[in-house]
Amino acid sequence: MNIVLVHGAFGDGSLWRYVIPPLVSKGYTVRAVQLPLTSLNDDIKRTGDLVDWLNGPTLLVGHCYGGMVITGAGNNANVVGLVYISAFAPDYGETFGGLLQLLGAPAGASSIKPDPQGFLYVDYANFHEAFCQDVPTDDSLVMAVSQKPIHTRAFTDASGRPAWNEKPSWYQVSESDRMIQPETEAMFAHRIGAKQILRIDCSHVPMITYHKQICELILDAAAEMEEKQ
Repeated sequence: MNIVLVHGAFGDGSLWRYVIPPLVSKGYTVRAVQLPLTSLNDDIKRTGDLVDWLNGPTLLVGHCYGGMVITGAGNNANVVGLVYISAFAPDYGETFGGLLQLLGAPAGASSIKPDPQGFLYVDYANFHEAFCQDVPTDDSLVMAVSQKPIHTRAFTDASGRPAWNEKPSWYQVSESDRMIQPETEAMFAHRIGAKQILRIDCSHVPMITYHKQICELILDAAAEMEEKQ
C-alpha cells in the first residue's frame, strides 16, 4: 500500500515531517508530493503522476488546499481512499476561493497578501497567529520564512468530478483553525460521508501539533483499505 501526502497552500511536503516516520515504520511506501501551487490542474497532474509512478493501491492524504487536489487526483484508478486533514473537499464546479468564503472569511484570511507576480503569501509578521498558533515560536518562524506561495489561479480554478463520491473518505476537523472555518470543515466531513470524523481542538496544522492522532487516522484508513484488497 502506498500513502501519498499532499500539502496545501503556504507550505510544502516538510509539513508532514512528524507523520512520515511512523507511517514508514509500519511498512508503507510513503511519498510527500511537492506541488507547484501554480494552478489546481497543475497540482492534480503532479499528484496523479506520482500515483502512476508508484503503481499500486494508494491512499491519498490532503491538507488544506491539498484536499482540492486529492478530490481530483483521487479519480486515478490506483487510488483506493482519501483522507482529509483540515482540508477542502469540493464538489463539482466549486473553487478554492469560493469555499474559503463559504461561511464567511476565516480570521487568518486577512493575513493573506499578494506579491507582484500573482502569488499569495501569509504575512510573515502574522504567520504564527494566523496559521499555527499552537506551534512553538521557533518552529512557526521557520514555517513562515520557508512558506511556499500559491498562485491566484488556484483560487479560481473549478474542481472537477469529486473522487469522494465513489471512494471511501476520512476527515479530521481542526476546531481552532483560523485558515478555514471549523464549521466549513465539519460541513465537508458530513457531505462526503466520511467513514470517520476526528475532531481536534487545534490550529490549522494538526500534523505537527497532534501528529500521533493524525497518524492513527491515516493508519486506520490504510488498514481498512488493505483488508479490501
